[in-house]
Amino acid sequence: MRETLHEASLFQGGPVWGGVHVLTSGVAPHAHDFLELAVIGRGAGFHQTSQGSDAVRHGQVLILRPGPWHAFTRCQDLTVANCCISPRGLRTELSALQQIPLFRDLLWTTPTITHHGVATIQVTTEAADAAIAEITQLTTPVSPGLALARLVTVLATLADGRPSAPATPAVHPAVTTTITHFESSLSHPWTLEALAALTNLNPAYLSRLFKQATGLSPLAYLARLRAEQAALLLTESALPASRVGAAVGWPDPTYFARRFRTLMGLTPSQYRASQVSTD
Repeated sequence: MRETLHEASLFQGGPVWGGVHVLTSGVAPHAHDFLELAVIGRGAGFHQTSQGSDAVRHGQVLILRPGPWHAFTRCQDLTVANCCISPRGLRTELSALQQIPLFRDLLWTTPTITHHGVATIQVTTEAADAAIAEITQLTTPVSPGLALARLVTVLATLADGRPSAPATPAVHPAVTTTITHFESSLSHPWTLEALAALTNLNPAYLSRLFKQATGLSPLAYLARLRAEQAALLLTESALPASRVGAAVGWPDPTYFARRFRTLMGLTPSQYRASQVSTD
């Protein structure tokens, strides 16, 4: 199976990790269990996912949710700066970033609502170069406080380098509470009514708050998380697809295959086969 990079082996106990690379050939297909921002600098190359291969250009930022695999090919001195962020950190010490609309859009809304778990945004080349310079400072171990400060600088640089967008309201605590419940018990048979009871809100009001914050209803967001975890299991294990579906909360194989294809663009078997065909 294709390699999966794990938070525990890279982050050295902190919530942020950085790496800057100049690629002269490519990077083998791999997945990861953390959120990654890949800032593209100078050079040329192609970015490959299960959906195909596209040329990258200076100033692009690839935002990858946990789960989907990707690779770089045909690279010619391509600078790629990886800013990797722990999902656990996003739920704990970095959770306050959700209250900042530009950061919330960059880390939560944009990659969550984009199909197949991979989003691409464009920033100015000046913003990309400034972000790469800051990510360089994350390639060596630093204190948690300094790592957080540099992450905020990276995010602010990228957010400021994007076309202006209208401000959005702060995230209601019920939304973050609901997401925490999802992530801690992914396979639980959640219903909107049960979630509303946990947050002491009317179901329709909770749904409206959730869509304002993430662009999705609570159960659509849950489906996105389940598909991402299923993609990881298909990547790093030999579990039958039926057991993968059951592990993430979709015990009916037919329903699992249909939902996975809707969210990831391929059926579970096609997704697994796509790993083999590019290894």
